[in-house]
Amino acid sequence: MVYSVILAGGSSSRMKGPVNKTLIKLCGKSVIRRSVEAFSALSDQMVVVCHQDVRQDLIREVGEASVSCPVGFVNGGNTRQQSVLNALLSLDIGDEDLVLVHDAARCLVSREIIMNVISSVRSCGSGVPGIAVSSTYKVCDAQGLVLQTPDRSSLYEVQTPQGFIAKDLLHASLKASEEEFEGTDDASLMEHYGYPVRIVPGSKSNLKLTTPDDLNAAELILRGGIPSMRVGMGYDVHRLVEGRRLVLCGVEIPWDLGLLGHSDADVALHALMDAMLGASGLGDIGRHFPDTDDRFKGISSLLLLKETNRLINDAGFSVRNADITIVAQKPKLMPFIPQMILTVSEALQIKEDAVNIKATTTEKLGFEGRGEGISAYAVCVVD
Repeated sequence: MVYSVILAGGSSSRMKGPVNKTLIKLCGKSVIRRSVEAFSALSDQMVVVCHQDVRQDLIREVGEASVSCPVGFVNGGNTRQQSVLNALLSLDIGDEDLVLVHDAARCLVSREIIMNVISSVRSCGSGVPGIAVSSTYKVCDAQGLVLQTPDRSSLYEVQTPQGFIAKDLLHASLKASEEEFEGTDDASLMEHYGYPVRIVPGSKSNLKLTTPDDLNAAELILRGGIPSMRVGMGYDVHRLVEGRRLVLCGVEIPWDLGLLGHSDADVALHALMDAMLGASGLGDIGRHFPDTDDRFKGISSLLLLKETNRLINDAGFSVRNADITIVAQKPKLMPFIPQMILTVSEALQIKEDAVNIKATTTEKLGFEGRGEGISAYAVCVVD
């Protein structure tokens, strides 16, 4: 049996995004989905280790993936090492079984690397992908003074998956738990307890997604190194009437008039959705959410925005930034803009500083100035 343990329990603190980094979409497919699909055909069973608060989201993503082996889920521990132990204890490990431990954040791992790791484990008990370092490294003290310069010819930057005989890794993990030893990775744990660790060729493409810059690099790799930035523009207008709620950018504004429309008539989100669809070459909102369809009667435009985001993701695009201008004589919208920005950024799963929302008047000119309606313009960049 070949078991694969996919570690998706990191805090994602350095990514500084609104969601766990394993749920971020890269060219239309989430990080966790890419990782489990990479191991599916080469594993007999998989275990995803995650925090309880994102488990249902990960189950949904894995459920949409092309996976040919059983996948289980276990809770992560306080450390990476404890998370691996939790996964190992959930498996029915035999004497000849292999285990591959992989960081879900390395979602571009190739089939070749995985196969090389498996082959190495079968031949000598372990396999860890690594890249020979090309830079000079220094060992320094707490004050930053150099103590020594290691010979870089013997240094490797290690990656995952790290493969071992499953019962050996379980034995080392249990012993480390008893002795309160904490390794920096599975390989260091095995080294500590005298198990041989063998390096196999890694790849620069097998990068770990830690910061937003890593996401950009990963998307460039997936697109063959060619940037594909595209720009879209959207415009919409709705009439103001009595007896309707006024909803703009997903935020309800206290006012005695609201916008008339088949949905909740969120004119700002409608403009944004048209900009997103236009940039992605997918038509407009009338094509995807026609006002002749009763399914969309009274629907929240926030739900339509999330569905639009899914549509462009499936087409291989992601929103990089959005700029919306709302044109209304009244009411005063400035106090609501921070909440609008937060709402839109969460719906699109992008950072707040990638969303800009402005409100302006027409100095009482035109239908907006007469208070007959509200219009909105939106521009967004996708790649």
